[in-house]
Amino acid sequence: MRILALIGLMATPLCAEIALPADTKVVIAGEVHDNPAHHRVQADLVMQARPAALVFEMLTVAQAAAATSDMLGDRDALGAALEWDASGWPDFGLYYPIFAASGDARIYGALVPRDAARAAMQTGVAAAFGQGAADYGLTTPLPEDEQLQREADQQEAHCNALPDDLLPAMVDIQRLRDAALARATLQALDDTGGPVVVITGNGHARRDRGVPVYLARLRPDLPVFVLGQTEEGEPQETGDLFDLILTAPPVDRPDPCEAFRKG
Repeated sequence: MRILALIGLMATPLCAEIALPADTKVVIAGEVHDNPAHHRVQADLVMQARPAALVFEMLTVAQAAAATSDMLGDRDALGAALEWDASGWPDFGLYYPIFAASGDARIYGALVPRDAARAAMQTGVAAAFGQGAADYGLTTPLPEDEQLQREADQQEAHCNALPDDLLPAMVDIQRLRDAALARATLQALDDTGGPVVVITGNGHARRDRGVPVYLARLRPDLPVFVLGQTEEGEPQETGDLFDLILTAPPVDRPDPCEAFRKG
């Protein structure tokens, strides 16, 4: 794992230092969702990789179908077609450069909608995923130590405000989302031949439990490159979670735990 620092929001391409292996078929580009520098890196990486397909965590299958090539040059029209303002994701202006850089790449969506995620808490993630759930490992419980660590991570990510009995379901939903992203990635690869670039949060990108786990399970010989992006001042992840980590200036944002304290 290599760690590079990006000083400021540089005007020159931010991905000049990324050397993708020549045989790479899938690039997973992580992000902190509201950091504009991370999205500029992703846009530059798309221009560099020239993918045949882009997979977005932020889009449903139906939304991705609305992203037609004739809209890619019109930010407002594309944002309206995607109904982005109602999606709950950060401002579309942060993500639009990625779409603008996509060229002729086909756009795929892998988002598990909130209502589907809530339903999965009742039916189970295997039933929610549908055909192929066993192939993706969704019918098999995690090892106990990994389950407990993931529950602790979910609790920390939610400001230690979740009821303990909700944590197993939160872990299951994360597994469902990872598997859905992997399924969309393999579909895009089979449809287009690749390469495929996946735009997603760092949690879904990590090699030890995110999308790469599912890709390796289904296609063990698939060449995958994983980029993680962090912010200055954060502790760097240890181990081999990413093939490369880029660090950008932090975003001035409200305390995310304030909403939990008010609740």
